[in-house]
Amino acid sequence: MKTKYLILIFSLISLLVLSACKNPFRYTDAREIPVDGEERVRKNIEEGRGITIFNNKKKGGVFDFASSNELWRASIEVLDFVSFTNASYSGGIIITDWFSGNTNSNENNQRELKITVRFLSNEIRADGIKIVIHEKVCTDKAKINCNISKIKSNIGNDIKLAILKKAALLKKETEKKTKK
Repeated sequence: MKTKYLILIFSLISLLVLSACKNPFRYTDAREIPVDGEERVRKNIEEGRGITIFNNKKKGGVFDFASSNELWRASIEVLDFVSFTNASYSGGIIITDWFSGNTNSNENNQRELKITVRFLSNEIRADGIKIVIHEKVCTDKAKINCNISKIKSNIGNDIKLAILKKAALLKKETEKKTKK
């Protein structure tokens, strides 16, 4: 008695599941389908056909390649004298590590700089990039008593100008390559 109910329930569930399926066989005219396999594949690609599972829609990814952005490449090349703590192309930011230009180790104040480059646009223009420079001044060699502040100096403008010039040269080279 129990097995009859199980068979009945299984049959009903199977019937419901199978009735929800679409007809996998489409009736088409044989004259409309190319005989050659490569032609069929090309036609299916042009029409956007493919295999879908669980009614998934085709999703296109967004791929950002830093090598195609001249402003990014120029920034990496100009700042190659210092190591980076963060270089995120998708985040549009480059942060250098603290670095010092002190050649005299007898100085009482230890001064270090950190450069932050923010990309505001992919276009090569003066307002498409922002340079921020932080200064860390330590009063002792153990670097315990330090003061960190944002500074405005000509260094930021010089770096910005160098990046823009390098980016313009890289773009010019890229355009020459694509013309050939």
